Amino acid sequence: MKYKYLLFDLDGTLVNTEEGIENCVIHALSHYGIEVSDKTSLRCFIGPPLVESFGRFYGFDENKAKEATAIYRQRYKTLGVYECSAYDGIADTLKSLRESGYILAVATSKPEVFANTILEKNELSQYFTCIAGATLDGSRDSKALVIKEALSRLDVKENEMNEVLMIGDRLHDIVGAKECGIACMGVRYGFAKDGELEQYGADIIADTTTQIPILLK
Repeated sequence: MKYKYLLFDLDGTLVNTEEGIENCVIHALSHYGIEVSDKTSLRCFIGPPLVESFGRFYGFDENKAKEATAIYRQRYKTLGVYECSAYDGIADTLKSLRESGYILAVATSKPEVFANTILEKNELSQYFTCIAGATLDGSRDSKALVIKEALSRLDVKENEMNEVLMIGDRLHDIVGAKECGIACMGVRYGFAKDGELEQYGADIIADTTTQIPILLK
């Protein structure tokens, strides 16, 4: 077994959270009188930190982006966090990986408190040794910092880094993994644009949830 530790992204990898995220972005933008005509245009918010996305896609300065993020979270913590569903086959895949001896963890840019709620709602928490996410105060919000937190909680040694695989659906997972010196498997069933996983250099690419354990062999 080449890999021992498997770190999973959440949005677009374990759970389809598109509905909740898009609804909460619409809620935040409406505060500023911004209407969204095409809901699917907000898929760009899935994956990156929210402050970064409000700045990049709507030109908000840092203070306004932070305010928009707070407004987003007002709705997300009561409604949006429940507007999601686990991907078909992911529970069986996680069960199979655990039974094969892999140590599983979550490394997500979503605030950890929300990640825990989502995983419990979808009955996936049981498969993970630890769940590492972003902090609400912004002190841990990049993918690399979240990955480092997961590695620390798993007590992964420096000489074990080649036994760690990040599994995610967006460029941020690949870039974060490379920054931390670990490999990354991209998954096509999430929210990556065409060619994104190849462009950023995913080491392995899975088309479906059930293909993940097959490719690991």
